[in-house]
Formats: sequence, structure tokens, C-alpha cells
Amino acid sequence: MFATPAFAQAAAGTPAGGAGSTIFFIGQFVLIGLIFWFLIIRPQQKRAKDHQALIAAVKRGDQVVTSGGIVGKVTKVEDRMVEVEIAAGVKVRVIKSTLTDVDNGTAKPAND
Repeated sequence: MFATPAFAQAAAGTPAGGAGSTIFFIGQFVLIGLIFWFLIIRPQQKRAKDHQALIAAVKRGDQVVTSGGIVGKVTKVEDRMVEVEIAAGVKVRVIKSTLTDVDNGTAKPAND
């Protein structure tokens, strides 16, 4: 007779997984997808939406921080760009999408 490897005999003796194990397998992927959605994707989308609203609401007189770390005061607002005064008499034009933070001065100082 022919000799069959041990793993082939073990596999031949086990019954097929059936539909129940397939549904369980797919269910695990769906569960992992939902966990990723609620813990990673959804909060990131909310943060991006809030940032877009913050950038859209920038106005003259707001203090801004650019992605390069430059802090200045907005002197002029256009559709895609803002003019930021970074020192007395020194103004630069910055693309709105590069702004990382906007402070409109309504926050109360921490030490008061």
C-alpha cells in the first residue's frame, strides 16, 4: 500500500467546517471593521470637519498658527489666502489650508 503523510490522514478525518464557521469568520471581519470605524475613522472625520469649519470662519483680527509654526494676526482674508502680520509691518500671504489653529480672542486667560 501507499504511505500517506500524517497530516493528510488527520485532515481527511476531520469534518468540513460548514456554513456556520464561514458566517462566524465573516462576522469577525465585520466586527473588526465596526471597531475601526468607531475608534479610528469616525473621530478623524469629525476632527477634519471641525478643522474645515474653523478655517472657513477665520476673519480679520484672529490670531493664527500656520503649519510651519508661524504665529501672526490676520489682516486680510481672501477666498483661498489670508494675509498674516507676523511682526510690526511684516505681512505674509498664507494659504488658508495651511492654518493649523485659529484663536479669535474669545477665550478667557487661564490665570484670571
